[in-house]
Amino acid sequence: MKVARILTVLEQFAPLSLQEEWDNAGLITGSAELECTGVLCALDVTLEVVAEAVAKGCNLIVTHHPLIFKGLKKLLSDGYPDVVLLQAVSHGITLYAAHTNLDNVVNGVSGKMAQMLGLHEIKVLVPAEGMLRKLVTFVPCNKAEELRDALFTGGAGGIGNYSECSFTSKGTGSYKAGDGARPFVGEVGKQHLEEESRIEVVFPFYLQQQVVQAMIAAHPYE
Repeated sequence: MKVARILTVLEQFAPLSLQEEWDNAGLITGSAELECTGVLCALDVTLEVVAEAVAKGCNLIVTHHPLIFKGLKKLLSDGYPDVVLLQAVSHGITLYAAHTNLDNVVNGVSGKMAQMLGLHEIKVLVPAEGMLRKLVTFVPCNKAEELRDALFTGGAGGIGNYSECSFTSKGTGSYKAGDGARPFVGEVGKQHLEEESRIEVVFPFYLQQQVVQAMIAAHPYE
């Protein structure tokens, strides 16, 4: 398994777009294209953590705090974080941090602490703005349920404590397929009228690619 696959899963749970402006979450050093030999998790990257990763054959270290927060002008063998960074690079270890992006999801660090404190109705107190997108698509009425299910599976339709939310309205769509088209219904060169459902769903902006891909995979139209 490549490191990139592991990072994809981490970022689906805690998208990097949720980190604070001053933060430096994400890939710190190394390559996501390497074959992963093992993952070591820690709060911070220290010399002891790097040594443990080397001893256990792990070439990916995932920490909460980034080793680097701002630009480095020098790399010295006796400074921090320089010496730790040099050790990681010399052993081919990839460093990745999930910091404030992991704090800013309901089931992340802060959410787990809230659960341990026995709190109820846990939610993000200061949610990021501009998080939602809306997808609107038209589909033959007899395919509407199948397409809605695909969109929900792709991550759309979540609003607060509710899931699988959508709005569907019915109407008549028209189109004329041109040369080279392969219409699902209708004929090339002739105007076609089809009873269609207009489906609307919302989703977090960071899931846009997978929601659109889910729609395309399930949609009968070209």
